[in-house]
Amino acid sequence: MTTNDSPGKGSSGGRHFEADLRGMTRINLRPIASPMPLGFYTVGIASVMVGCFQLGVFEDGRRAVGLAILPAFVLQLVVAVFALGARDVLAATLMACFSGLWLASSLVLVLEPPGGTEVLGVLNGTFAAFALMMAAVAGRKRALWLVLCTAVPRFGVAALANLTGAAWLGRVSGGLGLLLAAVALYTAFALMLEDMRGEQVLPIGRSGPAHHAVVGDLAVQLRDLERQAGVRRTL
Repeated sequence: MTTNDSPGKGSSGGRHFEADLRGMTRINLRPIASPMPLGFYTVGIASVMVGCFQLGVFEDGRRAVGLAILPAFVLQLVVAVFALGARDVLAATLMACFSGLWLASSLVLVLEPPGGTEVLGVLNGTFAAFALMMAAVAGRKRALWLVLCTAVPRFGVAALANLTGAAWLGRVSGGLGLLLAAVALYTAFALMLEDMRGEQVLPIGRSGPAHHAVVGDLAVQLRDLERQAGVRRTL
């Protein structure tokens, strides 16, 4: 698909660019669908399994839960790869880190190594801090931001439960895990409906660049093109 626009000056949001850049632009369509519904569904399903385990739904189901969440590692890694190809660094980073977290959690639950619970507590605490930093810069992607804001207390409490061994903290973490699952599943469903119908059906709160990327014209898409990764000389 090739697009050519008439010459002249253009502007968007008070910022000017050379219109001939649009005339020189070629758009190559890649056979890629949005990977984010799959990513959020995976977060939701894995969170349900771990949350139910923490709430005591599964008796002696430690290893079974570990095996059940192991596929989440593969699925979210695939999502991260496709998100990188779609030039969405926030989504790719989050999904890749979720992927590693599920793998580590699965291995600790299945293999039960000495000190594994404490190590998992440190890992959960680190992930909570990472999610907090991600949430600080993801405000305009409200769906992603809401998932991150739910993930912070869930993994923070999980870390305390792992490190202290307090059963009540484990149950609180399980409840927060189910809340995270509900938010992630809603987000996945909303994004999937939007992709299928070509318009927003359920509110997901996009604003700023995230909103313009969906409803904006070509001029918006080309803004700061020369500064983007893969175009500029160095990363």
